[in-house]
Amino acid sequence: MSIALIVALGLAVGSFVTVCVHRLPRGESVVTPGSRCPACARPIRWSDNVPLVGYLRRRGRCRACGAPISPLYPLVELATPALFLLQYGELGWQPLLPARLAFTSALLVLGLIDLHHRILPNTITLPGTALGLALSVGLEPGPVDALAGTAVGAGVPLALAVLYHRLRGVEGLGMGDVKMLAMIGAWLGWQAALLTLLAASVLGSLAGLALLATGRGDSRYPLPLGSFLAVAAFASTLVGDELIAWYATFC
Repeated sequence: MSIALIVALGLAVGSFVTVCVHRLPRGESVVTPGSRCPACARPIRWSDNVPLVGYLRRRGRCRACGAPISPLYPLVELATPALFLLQYGELGWQPLLPARLAFTSALLVLGLIDLHHRILPNTITLPGTALGLALSVGLEPGPVDALAGTAVGAGVPLALAVLYHRLRGVEGLGMGDVKMLAMIGAWLGWQAALLTLLAASVLGSLAGLALLATGRGDSRYPLPLGSFLAVAAFASTLVGDELIAWYATFC
């Protein structure tokens, strides 16, 4: 029953995540109007809007105009409950679980938007930081660590961005990445924020090398650091404490 509830919640949230990913980069409301076909803008009937089932019933096309609907929608609706189950498996039923599910949803929205549009909306990062700080009063990582995480999360990448700009004369890190890492620090604490930045940098470097090796990009190809931060931050919620404790044994 617990797993069924988590899956049902994940499917519903996943459907809302797709709305955010589609509308936020366009500056549109995620509340109104209701779900519409991206091609003809006709409303999607409620029975066709059931997560996964509606997409399969329509065979991936708009019932009104027949235009294909991106497979991103069912993929996100499948991925969200899978991520929720990982959090549930790590935490079980406890007060921290709803907070981590909300954090996971925000990471998913930010990661997908940055992957497709190379932007990280303030409408997610800034309220996300405030919410993380507010919840830290009664939940992990605690208010002191959350404040330190916000400061470290914003300060370290900002210093790196300034240094890179002075050395190379070009922007190497966007302010959206700085705000996102500040949000991550507010939710996970300063140690996890540093771990996330390190892991995201490694992932980005590997992706850049892969692009160079396959000829699909060059050294100036803009990589979506926010997407790598999202992956690394989610991983930190699962194995971050163990990695930090392992690293501490060498100090």
